[in-house]
Amino acid sequence: MKPHLKVHYFQHIAGEGFGSCYSYLKEMNARMTATEFFALPVDLALDIEALPHVEDVDLLIIMGGTMSVNDEANYPWLKIEKRWLRRYLALGKPAIGLCLGGQLIANALGAAVSKSAAQELGWTTVRKINFVPDECFQLPEQFNVMQWHSETFEIPKGAVHLAENEACRNQMYQIGKNVLGFQFHPEITPEALALFLEDDEELALFNGVCQQSEDELKKSAKEKFLQGNQLLNKAIEYVLRKTAC
Repeated sequence: MKPHLKVHYFQHIAGEGFGSCYSYLKEMNARMTATEFFALPVDLALDIEALPHVEDVDLLIIMGGTMSVNDEANYPWLKIEKRWLRRYLALGKPAIGLCLGGQLIANALGAAVSKSAAQELGWTTVRKINFVPDECFQLPEQFNVMQWHSETFEIPKGAVHLAENEACRNQMYQIGKNVLGFQFHPEITPEALALFLEDDEELALFNGVCQQSEDELKKSAKEKFLQGNQLLNKAIEYVLRKTAC
């Protein structure tokens, strides 16, 4: 591993930074930078050259967001972000996509993103897909994580399907040895969840059986966050180790 790992993250909404993996990355002496798409004027014609050079990024983390990957008319920077992603991924460099981030990677590579059969909001159980090859990222048989989505990705062509649950079949995938896409939020912290719950407009969009109440979520014990947080740390270690081989 490089002495100063250069980590860049794409942030789509205010307040949703690195989440739980910040401390883990700082322990690696990582140098962290960000592109804050949410801070750009809506009508700005962003040029791809305004983003970091792909050669200058050792690890990319793509965060979640309230927009759809398909909403390029209202968020024109989505086109540029996807173009940049294709350049970056073509070099076989490590990337982690979280919720919207997982959808963006999949969509940039030609997979559809559409309304999920069921919206998910709250703590749910996700299970490992049977017969995942041994060389792939290994998950627990089942684990409890935070969900917050109404759309979902198709598994990109050539990717390995890693995890599922009853509400949303495509919960996680792997591309090569360098890319892991999550539909859920392993990075969530109590502080980040509190910020999510302040968005009344976003909460109003959710109504379904796979949803916990705001009061329930506010009472989430700190221990609930740990399984996802540890899973994300292992995912980061995996893509860095595999691409260093």
